[in-house]
Parts: sequence; structure tokens; C-alpha cells
Amino acid sequence: MRILVIEDEVKIATAIKRGLGLSGHAVDIVHDADTGYSYAKDPSYDVIILDRMLPGSMDGVALCARIRHESISTPVLMLTARGTIGDKVEGLNSGADDYLVKPFSFDELTARVRALLRRPKATTGTVLKAGNLELDPVNYSITRSGQPIQLSHKEFQVLEYFMYHPGQIITKDRLISHIWNEDADVLPNTVEVYIGYLRSKVDRPFPDEKPLIHTVRGFGYRLGDK
Repeated sequence: MRILVIEDEVKIATAIKRGLGLSGHAVDIVHDADTGYSYAKDPSYDVIILDRMLPGSMDGVALCARIRHESISTPVLMLTARGTIGDKVEGLNSGADDYLVKPFSFDELTARVRALLRRPKATTGTVLKAGNLELDPVNYSITRSGQPIQLSHKEFQVLEYFMYHPGQIITKDRLISHIWNEDADVLPNTVEVYIGYLRSKVDRPFPDEKPLIHTVRGFGYRLGDK
């Protein structure tokens, strides 16, 4: 998943990027409210981690309120050193989905990010399903017809993204922007390679089942049993 971190403290932002990167997320960092606003308008982000106190023309609360006023629905986790009830209420009322007080446990940050990632409208519950394929994003497990499937870390990320968007046509550019960091040198044929890997593990070992990974020529790929 692709995450935007808007945090002016460079050490904290770098630590968040490093930690979330190890969890398989693509992370972009900006350090002020105005640049953060321009990035937050990009619909390709799955979660925004937003510091409350930011340099620029507005603080994190005002920034969150502004993007919500513009109908930007990306989940927002607000970070702050201010932890009073009133501060939390103000942050949540501005449109934030969750609120985490500094200093925080990185395990808690990761858990809250994953909770926000499990909220897309197209899915319900923890386990994602496409036909008889099931993926548990919390326990990193995959089964088809009850049989476990072993994937590499990057293969898991690609399949997870498809399962969060069942039936949608996903372009190569869209996959690259969500799965790889923006500074990674990734070519479109890299996506083709990973699609091939997934087919060899998700479809080909199950010849009696309908294929789930489909090529939509000229557009991209689609996951589904129809």
C-alpha cells in the first residue's frame, strides 16, 4: 500500500518510512503543510500520516479539515505531542480517522495503519476473498480452496492490492505507484514479471478452478472469477 507521511521532524519521518517500508509499504515523505496539501490531493495514497504541528500556512488540523472539505476521503492518522481529550476531539472533528500521541510505539503505529487499510468500502471483515482465494493481511496467509499458497513479500503486496480492489482494472502504472516507492527504478515489464509469478502460484496449480488473474489487453489486469 502507498502511504503519505506529512511530518516536519526529519528523524521521526525517516524512522516511520523505514519501519513501514520493512512492512512492505511504499512511503512518501513531505515536511510542511502546503506541500503536504498538494500531495494529499493525489488519490493514489491509501493512508495519510499527518503531524498536527506543521510549518506552512496551516497546521495539521486545518490541513485535515481542508482536504475533507474537498471530499478527499483518504484515511488520516494524526500524530501529535498534544494528548488532552480536547486536542483529540479537535483532531477527530477535523476529519482524522485516528489519533496517536507522541512518543508512540512503532508496533502501535503499524497496527493502526493496518486497521485503516482494512476499511475500504469494497471489503468487509479482516480476510479478503476473491472466489475461493482468501488472503489474511494481518497474518500474511493465503489459501485457495483451503490449500496454503506461499508468496514472496512483493508478490503478497501485489496480490493484496488486487484483493482490495476486486473486479477493477488495475493498470501497470497504478500498481507501480502503490507497491513501489516513488524513488524506485521500476519498469512496466517488472509488473508483468510479478503477474507471471502470481499466475504460477495462484492459478496454474489449480487447473480445475477458474483462473482469477486476467489480462485486460490495452488496459491492465483484473482479479476475479468471472
